[in-house]
Amino acid sequence: MSFGGKPLSSGFRAEEITVDRRRFLTLGCACCTLLALNVPTMALAQSAAAQAHLDAAKKAAGQDLVAYLRLADVAAPTSGLLPVSPEDLMKLPTPPPAKVFDNLYFVGNKWVSSWAITTSDGIILIDAMDNDDEAQNVIEAGLKRLGLDPAAIKIIIVTHGHGDHYGGVGYLKGRYASRVVMSEADWAMLEAGLEFDRPDWGRPPQRDVAVVDGSVVTLGDTKIDILLTPGHTPGTITLAFDVKEGDQTHRALLWGGTAFNFGRQPDRLPRLQTYIDATARVRDLARKQSVEVFISNHDLFDGAVAKIDQMRAGAPNPFLIGTDTTVRALTVMHESALATYEVWKA
Repeated sequence: MSFGGKPLSSGFRAEEITVDRRRFLTLGCACCTLLALNVPTMALAQSAAAQAHLDAAKKAAGQDLVAYLRLADVAAPTSGLLPVSPEDLMKLPTPPPAKVFDNLYFVGNKWVSSWAITTSDGIILIDAMDNDDEAQNVIEAGLKRLGLDPAAIKIIIVTHGHGDHYGGVGYLKGRYASRVVMSEADWAMLEAGLEFDRPDWGRPPQRDVAVVDGSVVTLGDTKIDILLTPGHTPGTITLAFDVKEGDQTHRALLWGGTAFNFGRQPDRLPRLQTYIDATARVRDLARKQSVEVFISNHDLFDGAVAKIDQMRAGAPNPFLIGTDTTVRALTVMHESALATYEVWKA
């Protein structure tokens, strides 16, 4: 196990090597813009510039990426999709866990996703859902159902500092002594005070491994490149890694924080600008690295559960969307952010 690349700020040196749900309150939800948008009003696009960005987002979305147009709804009704709440999604039955690629597994629900990457030296878990109950009965139980040993969870990467992603860390770390990785910026945010909190969420983890842009998390034969993609939180991280299917290897991106959940924050415009910059940067990287898989930590955006159902029905792997579609998804996000910026600054 190693945490390399750019120097880490957690006390590690870059070269160091170590081996029935409770009610969810929707108002001000940390990760979902779909019921409570966290903006002073339901804004409408009022400028030609905003409308041009909305048009560009719709064009990029086509018919297959409409879910990402929910972001543009913050600026003006665009997606045509009905609002849903986290509470609605949490009431749905937990889908069965699934193998998506030879080394990538889904162990989440319709509200929030957790992903397991298997390596030659154990499991890297991406996010830990809301609380101990989900960590035990969705993640742990799901891994067992897939024939994987939860005791092999060596590293938990938390994509950003909201409780629906770190809430189950306490349970998993307590049982399996996993190392917990989060960005330096979001460790600092949690230590300064929670941006959002809910009674359904587990308590924030204690600082462990802090990563920065350009860090590399390594376990066995697997490397995960850390990309700082702020906006959703100051230290949201996106993960770039390889997935395998038979003798084929494909480049994947897991975007770490999608929604514009910070509309009531006094720094909303500079935060949104960091999101705009991050989507542009990662879009360029997706082209250069020929990224073919683009996933999220919320099914609402990437449609992971429906894609898994398609796989079970015998369809070709729908997670292999190709580089052009990955770039289009990032363009929808980018243009939606630009449109929202125009509205918020007015």
